[in-house]
Amino acid sequence: MAKRILVVDDAAFMRMMVKDILTKNGFEVCGEAGDGEQAVEMYKELSPDLVTLDITMPEMDGITALKEIKKVDSGAKVIMCSAMGQQGMVIDAIQAGAKDFIVKPFQADRVIDAINKALN
Repeated sequence: MAKRILVVDDAAFMRMMVKDILTKNGFEVCGEAGDGEQAVEMYKELSPDLVTLDITMPEMDGITALKEIKKVDSGAKVIMCSAMGQQGMVIDAIQAGAKDFIVKPFQADRVIDAINKALN
């Protein structure tokens, strides 16, 4: 059975890019969210195998969302997505429990590599 992934990014085109990479590699995108609040609600609803989570978003940023998801499910597998120059936030995210991070613009093999590592 395909692993179910929740894709979270405030930019629709970024969600589309990630979704494209995932579906071409046999993963199922079970949901999409445009901000951290939506992400937490959808995580509770969908219980995905993994979440890709953008760091910078409106309403609730990715690091706050990560902490909220971890409160709901301490075993949650989350990979952070960041733009260049967000190293400080990436460190915060890893300390908050993120499994890995991928840098935009995404390279398909790096995305799949990070996901496979986090799931295994």
